[in-house]
Amino acid sequence: MSGEAEFDAGAFQARTGVSRETLERFEHWRARLEETNAHTNLVGRSTLTDFWFRHAYDSWQVLDLAPGAARWADLGAGAGFPGLAIAFGLMDRKTPGAHVILVESIAKKAAFLRRVIQETGAPASVISDRVERLDDVPAVDVVTARAMAPLPKLLGYVHPFVEKGAIALLPKGGRHSEELTEARKSWTLDPEVIPSATAPEAAILKIRTLNRDR
Repeated sequence: MSGEAEFDAGAFQARTGVSRETLERFEHWRARLEETNAHTNLVGRSTLTDFWFRHAYDSWQVLDLAPGAARWADLGAGAGFPGLAIAFGLMDRKTPGAHVILVESIAKKAAFLRRVIQETGAPASVISDRVERLDDVPAVDVVTARAMAPLPKLLGYVHPFVEKGAIALLPKGGRHSEELTEARKSWTLDPEVIPSATAPEAAILKIRTLNRDR
């Protein structure tokens, strides 16, 4: 995934139309990420210089694919992409009942997420556990996961959420066609393949129905 030259905070604001307050939340998140990443590996250090395009805008595009959705789950949330960006977007749009559940099993990453949520007032909460160990899968409008697992395995994680009525929005890289071919050996699905706004070879898979074959 490559960035755009000179895509900075101003370019992000111009592209998304966010308020000054929302832009400040993104900037606070970026600063905390840079500070924490110096001693705790949250994201690849080389990607921090491309925060606004590669991370912030790439995450924002997921929000735009489910207008009106208020309840989200982000699996393997890591440093908060796309979950925190979605939470900030829901705040910006004053979405009634907005809440994002960030599922992250690594304690240091979960602690980072909780800190950013507390400091920004984001409508989000953190579950520090593995997705497959969740006792009670929450009912949400959308489930998403970025760079968590190959698609055949990832579908197993999102399936319980889709069974409860969620739409899955899954950002995938240049191998998404190959991953879909492999996934169809075990799953029945008919995804909408939406070209990524940040990388011509990438796509976001929008899945409404999902059934395990074996």
